[in-house]
Order: sequence, then C-alpha cells, then structure tokens
Amino acid sequence: MKTICADMRNNIDPELMALAGSIIRRGGLVAFPTETVYGLGSDALDPEASRKIYAAKGRPSDNPLIVHIAQFDALDRIVSHIPDAARALADAFWPGPLTMIFHKSEAVPSATTGGLDTVAVRMPSHPVALELIRQGGGYIAAPSANTSGRPSPTEARHVYDDLNGRIDMIIDGGPVGIGLESTIIDLTEETPMVLRPGFISLEMLRSVLGEVRMDPGLHADDPAFRPKAPGMKYRHYAPKSPLIIVEGEEARVRAKISQLVLEAEKSGKAAGIIATDEDASSYTHGIVRSAGTRSDEITIAQRLFSILREFDDLQVSVIYSEAFDTPQLGAAIMNRLIKAAGHQVIQV
Repeated sequence: MKTICADMRNNIDPELMALAGSIIRRGGLVAFPTETVYGLGSDALDPEASRKIYAAKGRPSDNPLIVHIAQFDALDRIVSHIPDAARALADAFWPGPLTMIFHKSEAVPSATTGGLDTVAVRMPSHPVALELIRQGGGYIAAPSANTSGRPSPTEARHVYDDLNGRIDMIIDGGPVGIGLESTIIDLTEETPMVLRPGFISLEMLRSVLGEVRMDPGLHADDPAFRPKAPGMKYRHYAPKSPLIIVEGEEARVRAKISQLVLEAEKSGKAAGIIATDEDASSYTHGIVRSAGTRSDEITIAQRLFSILREFDDLQVSVIYSEAFDTPQLGAAIMNRLIKAAGHQVIQV
C-alpha cells in the first residue's frame, strides 16, 4: 500500500480533506493530528474498518477505540443515555482533551469497543481533526497512530516511521499542542472515575462535577489493583531500550543517575538521560536530552514521547529519567513515563 502524505501544517487543503474523508467513508485508514497526539482514524460504525486499525497497529483486539465526534448532538446515535454529568463536562471541556465513557447504543459495533457494552467518546479541538470527522461521516474511531506499545506520535514523521505502507494517508498538521493522550473519565459508574490521567486534571473535573475518584488500579505502587480500562494493562509508550526512572530529592536523583550512567559506560553501554533544563548541565556523562523546565509542564508533556523516539534512533543501551512531579500534569506525565519504564523506578 502506498501511503499518501498530505501537508496541512500551514492551511487546511479542501481537496485533500475531501480525499481523506472519502478514504474514511470507504473503510480506509487516515492518520491525523489532534491537540493531544496523532490519531489513526477509521469509520467507527464500520466493524471491518475498526479491525483494520487493530491490524495496522498490532493492537490487542480487547483494547477499545475512542470514537471522535465533531458536535455534541452526535452522541444521540451512539450512546444509550446521556447523563447530566456529560453535558456539564462537555460545556466545560469540549472540544478538548477529555474522553467520556458511556453505555453504547446498538449503532456502535463491538469491534470498535473491544467487545464492551460501553463506548469512549471525545470531541477534539484540532481544526484538522474536526474537519476530517465531518468529511468522514461524523464518527471516527481513533487510537494513537503508532505501532502498539511504542511511544505515541507527536509529529507526522513519527507516524510515518511506524505506519508508512500500512495505512492510506497521513495528514501532517505539525507538532501537537499537548503531547499526552486525553483524560478518560467513566460516567457509567455511580461516582465518575478517572481511568487515565491527562491534561484535564482530577481537580478540574471535580470543579465541575464535585465528587470524582481516581481508578485505584492506576497507582503504580499498589500491585493489588489492576486498572479498570482494558488498554491500561498493556505495555505502552515504551522505547526499544530499558527505561529506568529515578525518583527522590533532586540532588540525590542527579547523583544516582550520574553513578548509573558511569557504570553503564564502563560496561561499554551508551546511556541516555531525560532531564530538565534546571539539571541538564549537571550531567557530564551520557547523552542528555532536556524535556524542558519544571515551570512549564506543557513543554515536558510535548517533548516526552519525542525524546523516547530520539533515543531509539540513537540506539542507546539504557535510558535513565528524572521524575516529573509538576502541579497539573505531573500525574499524567508520570503515568506515561512509568508505563514506558515497565514500572522500573529507583527511589533515592
């Protein structure tokens, strides 16, 4: 298959968008930018199209796809009940990086929902994403546009590296704005529950709904619980080389990472370091990449997956990362980083 690459970094091309929409409507696959990461889209109401996503990504078939819509009224066709909480959250955060889980209607095939009787839905804010949804028929199923398990794509070139020749089109809208997947909140629970942290924080959700709880299975230090969201049990975001997080007081973290890098180099291994602007110059060995300053969380979120992919290109043997305990996005950033590390965390 020849993958069409459509450049829309500076403007939305109506003819190319019409072509992309026709690909979706006939059951094809189109990668497109959102404000979070690049998504791999197909017709959400076509079970064969959804199966193509799983095949292209190598994604487990019980890992549900998120349905993307361009207007709130589109929910009427795909969910069996719209709770008041959904309307309140949509007023506050849609379009935007929030996914809500509902009981699904018969219109949504089980191939899209991973066999569940619920459906995950969001309305992205990126203009290219919204136009593709309209052109494609109003309902686009879209996980991240990467090979399953790899770091999520924040630029079109990441999609090309993973999926060129396996999908019909890649729409290049430039680097994404946030860099982490959407927050997921389950509204089928008696008390709304966050299943995946993201840009929309627990505190922001509580400011709208009042009581909201976090899935206890998300806590990496509690092996007694498993995440409720099926996809969270799988390996995600991982670079090709082992990733180890070092967490604790900043001076001790720097000292421990420096020690580990020296030991790796003595063994003939190239080591990568993920640091912040505040600490990057402190490391005299290893290949250092800064994710940004601790005072600008969004930059850390934007750069994280790209840095992991860069270390893949550099073929380092091991990667050591500082922890990122930031006010709003810290939970989301650390959720992705811990998953990428396979829960390998050193406390100092």
